[in-house]
Amino acid sequence: MNLQQWVRYSLAIIFCLTSGILTCAQKQDAKPLAQLQQDFVDLRFGMFIHFNIPTFMDYDWADPDASPAIFNPTKLNCDQWAKAAKAANMQYGCLTTKHHSGFCIWDTKTTDYNVMNSPLKKDVVREYVNAFRANGLKVMLYFSILDTHHKLRPHQITHNHIDLVKKQLTELLTNYGEITALIIDGWDAPWSRISYDDVPFEEIYSLIKSIQPNCLVMDLNAAKYPAEALYYTDIKSYEQGAGQHISKESNRLPALSCLPINQNWFWKPRFPKEPVKDPVKMVNENIVPFNNAYCNFILNVAPNRDGLIDDNALIALKEIGKLWKPQGAVGKLPVGEAPIISSNVAKHQPTFSSWSDDMWIMDFANDDDFSTAWLSNPTVKQPWLEIVLDREKPFNAVSIMESAPRVKKYHIQYFSNGNWKPLLSSDSKGKFNLHRFDRIWADRIRITFDEFSEPPFIAEIGVYNEKR
Repeated sequence: MNLQQWVRYSLAIIFCLTSGILTCAQKQDAKPLAQLQQDFVDLRFGMFIHFNIPTFMDYDWADPDASPAIFNPTKLNCDQWAKAAKAANMQYGCLTTKHHSGFCIWDTKTTDYNVMNSPLKKDVVREYVNAFRANGLKVMLYFSILDTHHKLRPHQITHNHIDLVKKQLTELLTNYGEITALIIDGWDAPWSRISYDDVPFEEIYSLIKSIQPNCLVMDLNAAKYPAEALYYTDIKSYEQGAGQHISKESNRLPALSCLPINQNWFWKPRFPKEPVKDPVKMVNENIVPFNNAYCNFILNVAPNRDGLIDDNALIALKEIGKLWKPQGAVGKLPVGEAPIISSNVAKHQPTFSSWSDDMWIMDFANDDDFSTAWLSNPTVKQPWLEIVLDREKPFNAVSIMESAPRVKKYHIQYFSNGNWKPLLSSDSKGKFNLHRFDRIWADRIRITFDEFSEPPFIAEIGVYNEKR
């Protein structure tokens, strides 16, 4: 090492040590994703904490123009939250750093719409992470992509909005120590209507991993996608209140299921006098069966306007802790594919196929809707489906999701320089098949189904140019 290299190296080390940034240290011991997923499900049970400006209103979705002056938890005690989680034998917490109305409860430099301009004038994220770590609990954070205060909403998203998201996530992942997981909400949900292209998922995912490689990225709306694969998330999530329920019998993916102990996510004035959910059911119908299905259960406990958890919730958490104790690691996760995080360049592109059956025509196979599908006419002996890209493009991955597992063998070709060329031939592994390969360039891709038990019924085809 020459003098110039030594100086650069020394300055880099000094910067890491003095700035509190974890990146340098964490990059040296980044864990494989499969291990992080296993570690997450092994945590078994945690506390979701919805606490933000909606706490001080009567609705879970706050007025985006609500004044910071209403955020005034005069008895804020995050240590009480942590001890309540410990009493229930929870292993971690997850706090709503920013909900859909855009109010930030940390000392952010990205906007004035934050807790430092409230009467509290205290960084709640800092209070939370310190308290939970002091009680031996791991720390996770929740962050909403939808941000109605800053007009980050459908059809109005600009480069400045994307930059805002990146800067806010950088603050959260740089200034608060090790973050076990980041639960992101408001992406690709029917109510948010912000796609993974509007706010580019792969860019945000890569940014998170570049700062904290061991931070899991969880999209809270991942249940839109079939249970057989991880699309745009490291962990499959299920929000029970939205009708999303994991299969306790057949799930093979690392998963999260969430539910509030009250009737709403954020605190309401009626909560202290209203019964909370039955601790026996929380244990016997959620924690135990979910853990047996590779699923972590996170129970939301909403602090009140004083910044404290109500007595009835505290009593229920203590009862859960008496009824249930973690028994170490859950079963070993089945080996799975790394999640799909790239944009689907085949989405909504022109399609052609052999004869379809009735109304189930070819463009149902790339309409970004897994409830529709292309169905081959039963008389066709070797059906095929072709997607035409808008121009010659690079790609290095193809996914095939069936509505029902019918296909046994197939082969894929790509069209380049005026010729069809073979890409691969494969036996089917089931409803979902994903192929990753060296990057090629093409303007068409064709899948031919060589063997099947019933006519192919293809829900979605994905074509991706992954950054590797």
